[in-house]
Amino acid sequence: MKYTLSVLVENRPGVLSRVVSLFSRRGYNIDSLAVGATENPGVSRMTIVGQGDNYILEQVEKQLNKIVPVIKVRSLGADAVRAELMLVRIGCDTQSFGEINQIAALMKAEVASVSRHSVTLKFAGDPEKCDTLFDLVRPFGVKEVTRTGVIALEQG
Repeated sequence: MKYTLSVLVENRPGVLSRVVSLFSRRGYNIDSLAVGATENPGVSRMTIVGQGDNYILEQVEKQLNKIVPVIKVRSLGADAVRAELMLVRIGCDTQSFGEINQIAALMKAEVASVSRHSVTLKFAGDPEKCDTLFDLVRPFGVKEVTRTGVIALEQG
C-alpha cells in the first residue's frame, strides 16, 4: 500500500539528512520526497510518499517522532489534496507540434517552451494525471522529464 506522510520539521541544516537516513537504515524506500517552507519561516514541511503495510507505516511514524527537529508527523488519507509539477521536453517537428498542442490543451498543460526540434510542456496536477500526460506524449519521443514529487495537504 502507498502512504503519504506530512512531516513538519524545524528549518535548520541537517534535518533532511536525518530523516532520509532513518528510511535508509531500515531499508525503506522513498518514492517521492518534497520539502518546502511553510507559513512559518522557521518550519518546513516534508511530504514523503512510500510503500509498505500498516506495520511499516506505524514504525516510520514512531521513528520520525523520535527525531528532535521533527515537530509533527501526520499520515494523510485518501481525501488529502495532492499535486505534482512536471516538465517534459518532447522531440517534435512542425507536423507533430499540432498533435502535441492538442494533447496539452486536453490535459490543461502549458506550453512552456518551443524550439525548432522540441516543445516543453509544464503540467501541475494529480500525480496520476502527470502519468497520463507522460504516457500520451511518450510516442512523440520524450527527450527529458523532471517531476517535483508529490506535495499534499489534509483537507479541511
